Amino acid sequence: MSNPLPKVLFIGYGNPGRLDDGLGPALAARIEALSLKGLTVEADYQLAVENAFDVSRHDIVIFADAAVRGRAPFFFKEIHPQSPLSLGSHSVSPEAVLFFAERLFHSRARAYVLGIRGYEFNGYDERLSEQAEKNLEEALQFVAELVLAGNFNSTYSYETIVKSGT
Repeated sequence: MSNPLPKVLFIGYGNPGRLDDGLGPALAARIEALSLKGLTVEADYQLAVENAFDVSRHDIVIFADAAVRGRAPFFFKEIHPQSPLSLGSHSVSPEAVLFFAERLFHSRARAYVLGIRGYEFNGYDERLSEQAEKNLEEALQFVAELVLAGNFNSTYSYETIVKSGT
């Protein structure tokens, strides 16, 4: 008998009205359209403490946002709960959401951050730059394959996938 696929929560966040800052919600919309089994998708402007409840109801959570810096097309890394130094409406980190999920709901969810490299952030428009769109497509393929495989090994990273050719 095979192991069931983990219950995965994908949270894409960012501001779609600020060019490439909308990469997280754009990826969430594309992933939701795939209707992958065992996957719950959410999109919002920013993370909130209230996300902790949803996190607690899943085995795995992927937090996706635009990355101002870093390698293209994206980075993917495991994160761990961390108590926030302060709590404001624009300062809730993925690690803080995990902290609250663990403390308030006894969550044991494993979590990852997916940072999709963006390039244009200093304007107001609901579009993505050409290069950000390409990075988004690569991130979409990566997440879809990851969720379908259900293989969330703690050493699993984008670099592992690229090196192994999977």
